[in-house]
Amino acid sequence: MFETQPRRREKALLIGVERDGVTKWDLRESMEELAELASSAGAEVVGTVTQRLGHPTAPYYIGRGKVEEVEAKCREDSVTSIIFDDELSPAQGRNLERMTSRKVLDRTQLILDIFAQRARSKEGRLQIELAQLQYLLPRLTGMWNHLSRQSGGIGTRGPGETQLEVDRRRVQERIGRLSDELSEVRKHRSIQRAGRLRHRWPVVSLVGYTNAGKSTLLNLLTGAEVEAADKLFATLDPTTRQLVLPNNQKVLLTDTVGFIKKLPHTVIESFKATLEEVREADLLIHVVDMSHPGFLDQMHAVDSVLEELDAHGKQTLVVFNKIDLVQDRGEPQLRRVPGSVAVSATTGFGVDQMLQELENRLSSWRLRAAYRIPVNESALLAEIHKIGHVLEIRYEGDIACVRAHVPPELQAKLSACMVPDAIGGA
Repeated sequence: MFETQPRRREKALLIGVERDGVTKWDLRESMEELAELASSAGAEVVGTVTQRLGHPTAPYYIGRGKVEEVEAKCREDSVTSIIFDDELSPAQGRNLERMTSRKVLDRTQLILDIFAQRARSKEGRLQIELAQLQYLLPRLTGMWNHLSRQSGGIGTRGPGETQLEVDRRRVQERIGRLSDELSEVRKHRSIQRAGRLRHRWPVVSLVGYTNAGKSTLLNLLTGAEVEAADKLFATLDPTTRQLVLPNNQKVLLTDTVGFIKKLPHTVIESFKATLEEVREADLLIHVVDMSHPGFLDQMHAVDSVLEELDAHGKQTLVVFNKIDLVQDRGEPQLRRVPGSVAVSATTGFGVDQMLQELENRLSSWRLRAAYRIPVNESALLAEIHKIGHVLEIRYEGDIACVRAHVPPELQAKLSACMVPDAIGGA
């Protein structure tokens, strides 16, 4: 019997550019995160190269002299992969591979590779394949450049272009099929959400930066037993569990994929079927790793993704996690965000206070109210749908009669439109 040899880890060299408007601190933090991503993907990081540039160069992203320096370092350290912190154009990727004779990836490819490794459900695999194909499509041209480098003459004109068009058409057809399948997933999720509405239980989504501890918190609160590892993007597939608060109110608690700075747009688009759970939630719990020195930047990154998902502005409870890893019980962080709480999802410290605060925030959802709103107040109606919980809506001429649960801040805005709750009975 032959012993199976362990698979050799790829040796990766990381490349970053300090552009105008990017501080050295921002670059260092981004490169540290890129190293974590590379390790999560299974690579061994052997070095980092950075360059100060006003703006990226068209041929190589970095300067030609720096490319030669990178090529020498690759030979010296037996590097197999070069990973850029920013997204490369198809031409830049081809030029760099030709100059260095190494595999060249950018942050987007790296994240997609990690997602492909971690996706477990059929839905997750569909979403990742769609994102990968959308990324691949504009880069197909470079895969057929080897034909143009042949000697020319009879038999060498045309086949490359023909095969390229065939591949492009196949990729486009596959993207179309995947999009159709994911549309069916969205319909299925809509039916599931409609079933939840019949129970009239508030839906709460856990959001936060990757590795902030959302899955650990879900496990602690509900016994969900989802994977919760100390690595980036440990959880991709959403998990929903029932949570009973101290006052016996039932809540549906959903864990979602973690966010990250520079999260590729293709990933957000492909995962919208999953991330709709965030947009449709009644309340968000924003889990923050308070032990991370850049936690404020991470919070801003999460807010940016929520804005892109049209979920920004929802009632949100900020939960600072990993209090067991900081001094002063996290008091400086708590002062920054009034109404926030600090917990340790690992030890359970502070969870009782968090549940009490969640109960207080959700108290408004047990109280319904009725409103008569002119239909030309479309922005107001849209806001009720976005951050409220509409139970019933009907129209009387140019008046929309709405019965809904809404958070306190929206109740104040709607006070002039409130009427006795007689719409549709009790």
